[in-house]
Amino acid sequence: MNDEPPTADELAALDELGAKGRWRLARRDLALTNLDKVLFPGRDGEAPVTKRDLIRYHALIGPVMLPYLADRPLNSHRFPNGVDEPGFWHKEVPSHAPDWLRRWRYEDAEAGDTQWYLVPDSVPALAWLANYAALELHAWTSRVSDVHHPTWALFDIDPGSRTTFEEVLVLARLHRTAMEHLGVEARPKVTGQRGIQIWVPVEPRYTYAETRAWVEKVSKAVGGTVPELVSWAWTKQDRRGLARLDYTQNVINKTLVAPYSARPRPGAPVSVPLEWDELDDPDLAPDRWTIRTVLDRVAAVGDPFAALLGVEQRLPPV
Repeated sequence: MNDEPPTADELAALDELGAKGRWRLARRDLALTNLDKVLFPGRDGEAPVTKRDLIRYHALIGPVMLPYLADRPLNSHRFPNGVDEPGFWHKEVPSHAPDWLRRWRYEDAEAGDTQWYLVPDSVPALAWLANYAALELHAWTSRVSDVHHPTWALFDIDPGSRTTFEEVLVLARLHRTAMEHLGVEARPKVTGQRGIQIWVPVEPRYTYAETRAWVEKVSKAVGGTVPELVSWAWTKQDRRGLARLDYTQNVINKTLVAPYSARPRPGAPVSVPLEWDELDDPDLAPDRWTIRTVLDRVAAVGDPFAALLGVEQRLPPV
C-alpha cells in the first residue's frame, strides 16, 4: 500500500495546473481534467467545491482513509456533472484506467455482472478516483483474498422522515450500551448525511449470513427498548417516518460508505468516525465535518477507527 501523503511541492503543482493537465503524485502520472468544475455547491456561504478541491482532499486524507479501502473491491458513486445532477453507481474498472491501478476479478460474478473491480491501494489511486468524479467510495467488508468472510459487521441506523437527530443519538447510545454489555469492541461513525453507523471488527471466520444474523439479533434487542422510534417494515412508505435499524447491509457486495468519504450534499460533508463519548457532544451533527474541515479534526484528535484496525474478535452469543 502506497500511503505517502502529498508533498508541499506536489500540492503546489496541483494548484498551478490550468483546467486540465498532468500531475505527478507519488511517482505516478495523473491526467487531470475539468479541474475547476463545481462538484458540490457551497454551504453556509462558503465557496463551491471543485474537482480540484476533491482531488486535493483525496490526496491529503489518503493515508488515513486507505486502511479501510486497501485489499477490498470498491463500489463508487459517481457524479460527473456534480451533485446537483443525478449520480450513478459504477463498479467495473473502465478500459481507459491506467495500468498501475490494482484490479481484482470477481470469479463468482454472473454473466452481465461486474467482472473487474478497482482495489484502491495508493494515494494516487484515490486522486484518480476523484478526477473520475467518484465522490462516494464504498468498499466491500471482505478482502479480495477471502471475499466470503467479512472483517466488519455493520449496524446502520437509517433515520426515517420523522426521525430527529436526537432520536438517532438515542439509538446510537443504545448500541453503545449493547456493545459494552456484550464486551465487543466497536465505534460509531456519522454518515455525513442524517444517520449513524456502528462498525464492529470481526475475525474473518464468519459467513455474511452469520454476521447478518448476529447484527439482526442485536438490532432487534436495541429496537425493542424504544419501539416508538423504530420500524422493521421493509419499504420507507410502510415505516411511517420511523427509523430502521438496517442489518441487511451485511451481504457480499452490499456496502456502506467508507470512513472519510465525501457525501453528495452541498459543502461536501464527510462520513467521520467517532469515539463513543462524542455521541454526548451537544455540537455533534451527522454532517458536521466537510472536506474542508475534517483534516483539522484528524490532525487534532486522530482517527477513532484506527483502534479497530487489525482487531479480529469473535462475536458473543446474543
